[in-house]
Amino acid sequence: MLRDLFIGLSKNQMLNTAAKNYGLKLGAQNVVAGTTIEETIESIKELNRHGISATVDNLGEFVFKEEEATEAKEQILKVIQAIHDHQVDAHISIKPTQVGLDIDFEFCVQNVREIVAKANEFGLFVNIDMEDSGHLNATLELVDILSAEFENVGTVIQSYLHDAQGQVEKYKNMRIRLVKGAYKEPAEIAYQDKKDIDANYVRIIEWHLLNGKFTSIATHDHNIINYVKRFVKEHNIPNDKFEFQMLYGFRRELQLQLAKEGYNFCTYVPFGKDWYGYFMRRLAERPQNLNLVFKQVFNKKTNTMLGLAAGAFLAGRLSKGSGKKNKR
Repeated sequence: MLRDLFIGLSKNQMLNTAAKNYGLKLGAQNVVAGTTIEETIESIKELNRHGISATVDNLGEFVFKEEEATEAKEQILKVIQAIHDHQVDAHISIKPTQVGLDIDFEFCVQNVREIVAKANEFGLFVNIDMEDSGHLNATLELVDILSAEFENVGTVIQSYLHDAQGQVEKYKNMRIRLVKGAYKEPAEIAYQDKKDIDANYVRIIEWHLLNGKFTSIATHDHNIINYVKRFVKEHNIPNDKFEFQMLYGFRRELQLQLAKEGYNFCTYVPFGKDWYGYFMRRLAERPQNLNLVFKQVFNKKTNTMLGLAAGAFLAGRLSKGSGKKNKR
């Protein structure tokens, strides 16, 4: 129920707008690197000082106008320029819907092409993020088009999808980020049980480590991380073939520990004012995330927000219950 609550809240445009007005005052500033490029670069420099690289995400939700998509593209181009100018160890992650996928496919292709071309000039990698299943086929088509033109392109594969293995095999010659998945998907296309999702996650990690170009293992699950450490040792997989990834602000001590142990480590660094949907999905993705950020993120204002969210959820439950009674 908690997962469904946060996924539902992440899609609420009214709450998204309200959160923008509050800025990061609700406590999300500890899991969002900043609202400006300048703040974000400083956050990346701090990560770099600890031997950690970054992949930068310009936050944005509900983009249905060309001018908004163009504005997002221009912001991402500025980030690429800033990464180059400051010579920080970072690359780019982009959401296709933010740069026009819900508006027009060709328009989106042109925007992403411009981003990838700019990054390519500076030798920077661009990861095309995966969103919900409704955008899956279009995103994969986008990846196919751009990867045929450029070598600095990769994407994300979600282990909760039944077809994850097929996707891993198709894109084995690409730098790939492997995740469990953060959206609510139907049983027809996605595993619903955590055990099944975790088992498939381990399977695709093993396969890509043995057969793929470069594997980004994005998880906060220390059990899977420890398993991967044993697996790469047993199969003599060199450290330059993979990296661990975690989200900015989550399990900071473990991030530092893995970097100190000599593993390649990359932190997913989100920035911008449009943080609400991202934050809610992170809470939905894994119930343990609530525990991971409770002490360092939640304050009185955050608790107020969660109280309102819980109230909204409870009201919805009561409404459903009332509807059932009326039917009786």
